[in-house]
Amino acid sequence: MSPSRYIAIEGPLRVGKSSLAQALAERIQAKTVLDSEENPFLNDFYRGQQGSAFRAQMYFLVNRFQQLSAIDPGRSQMPVVTDYLFEKDKLFAYINLTDDEVAVYDEYYRHFKEQLVAPDLVVYLKATPQVLRERIIRKNIASEAQISDEYLAEVTRAYEHFFSHYKASDVLVVDTSQVDFVHKENDLKELLEELSRPVRGTQYFLPLGT
Repeated sequence: MSPSRYIAIEGPLRVGKSSLAQALAERIQAKTVLDSEENPFLNDFYRGQQGSAFRAQMYFLVNRFQQLSAIDPGRSQMPVVTDYLFEKDKLFAYINLTDDEVAVYDEYYRHFKEQLVAPDLVVYLKATPQVLRERIIRKNIASEAQISDEYLAEVTRAYEHFFSHYKASDVLVVDTSQVDFVHKENDLKELLEELSRPVRGTQYFLPLGT
């Protein structure tokens, strides 16, 4: 397995971040940090309630900072695997917030960001909006059914743009559109084998699938 001590899994909704984080952590005997899905403002945001985007985003920002600062991946004696990258919080803030809200958000984001270390490795899981929609339907969470195709496409584009410029860590880009490592053991095994190899800079992996 790669000598990376702090690995972050990233990608859009229902791409398989948590499943991969837990499988990888089990394989390398790492601590796991999972993003909270208990945001009390998220349902209001999906329903388009006024002001809910700012409340939901600030909740995520503070919660993610508290999680990462508590476990302190830079000093942990064990490897750490998370199912999110702290910087992704800003990606969603710029999609969902007004200019005035972003101005307030940025003050807190900068304060928190300077206190956190970057991962050794980021695994960026990508998929087409159509595939993400299929996985949302399969997951069958009522609030997620309200997410529009336009929003999914916007998030997908934002991730592509973000990782085309991200240089703070080594990055493995994995196209998951033709594989299902959440439900297919062989697909997961292939991905974990790829993660056992060193990654330098930005590398791309297109799984063969079963």
